[in-house]
Amino acid sequence: MENENIEIGEKFLPIGTVVMLKGGKKRAMITGFCSIPKEDTNKVYDYSGCIYPEGFISSDVVCLFNHEQIEKVYFKGFVDEEEIEFKSKLGDALSDFIKNRKVDDNSNDSDSKSNEETSISSQMPTMPED
Repeated sequence: MENENIEIGEKFLPIGTVVMLKGGKKRAMITGFCSIPKEDTNKVYDYSGCIYPEGFISSDVVCLFNHEQIEKVYFKGFVDEEEIEFKSKLGDALSDFIKNRKVDDNSNDSDSKSNEETSISSQMPTMPED
């Protein structure tokens, strides 16, 4: 059953939100935030997700996308006080990350930039490896 038009709203929709991306043929479900791809550690995507309704299939099939790529919201995930507090902290951490990266981009000291990226990445939650 398809919900009526749900507003896309502000950045960082809740975990479990089901969306269609612009130009997409398959829906995605949001499973995480601020994902950094292994191929380009200078890039940060707003969301990580899995295809819907199949869910997580393998680590090779992960959707990374930004808020502005969302065309439609089909279902909005669970929101409570804990989620609201987390989003507040997430917004602050992302703002700090972007500020630090801009400062580093203007610096000619590449060693300093490399160390900063490592420390920022180490603050991001990671999944245990198999």
